[in-house]
Amino acid sequence: MAQLDGDQRAAYVQGMFDRIAQRYDLINRIISGGQDLRWRRLVVERAALPPQGSLLDIAAGTGDIAFEALKTAPAASVVGADFALGMMQVGKRRRPYGQQVTWAGADAMRLPFAEACFDAVVSGYLMRNVVDISQALAEQWRVLKPRGRIVILDTSPPPDNLLKPLITLHLKYGIPLVGRLVGGKAAGDAYRYLPESTQAFKTPAELARLVKAAGFADVDYKTLMFGAMAVHWGVKPR
Repeated sequence: MAQLDGDQRAAYVQGMFDRIAQRYDLINRIISGGQDLRWRRLVVERAALPPQGSLLDIAAGTGDIAFEALKTAPAASVVGADFALGMMQVGKRRRPYGQQVTWAGADAMRLPFAEACFDAVVSGYLMRNVVDISQALAEQWRVLKPRGRIVILDTSPPPDNLLKPLITLHLKYGIPLVGRLVGGKAAGDAYRYLPESTQAFKTPAELARLVKAAGFADVDYKTLMFGAMAVHWGVKPR
């Protein structure tokens, strides 16, 4: 599944997230031990959104990052965009922020927004699923204002350390098992794909180089969960 390319990969990912939309948040809480909430807070912190600024959460899913942004900046304009419409339908019904987010169907490769219209563009678990990372970064660059910030939360291949065997076991067996137990067969299948895509993804250093190559300055990252997760950030120069 993780070896799919191009349109086949995009179609698979879109359908997968729509199938697991109803249980997505619960499964994430369980497999991360609730740490995913802390990671999303870090994303919003790094976005440094002005009180009345504008933020795009691309691959918004059910809205966790978008909602966290509204907690921090209640007067901000927050757009949640995704091509998995079923995920956004779940998010729109969530209280108290579901109706405050502007939801938009969008492809990360061709964002339907004007140039330089957001103070921050954030994403959670987008980059390992896109068919062209450089193109996705170019689109985020395009819609950011000068001095706007990009923040990326995504998984990373387990680093070579003493915990790598345990992390690999968790990815290969633990996550799919939780997915199947909580969400049924469809979620079990989806949560087999997610560990596969993690192990095939860029290392944090490799992704940082791609962010720099896209033109962003002050690029840095922080690894989490013993190196199996990372938050990257950068600034669009004037």
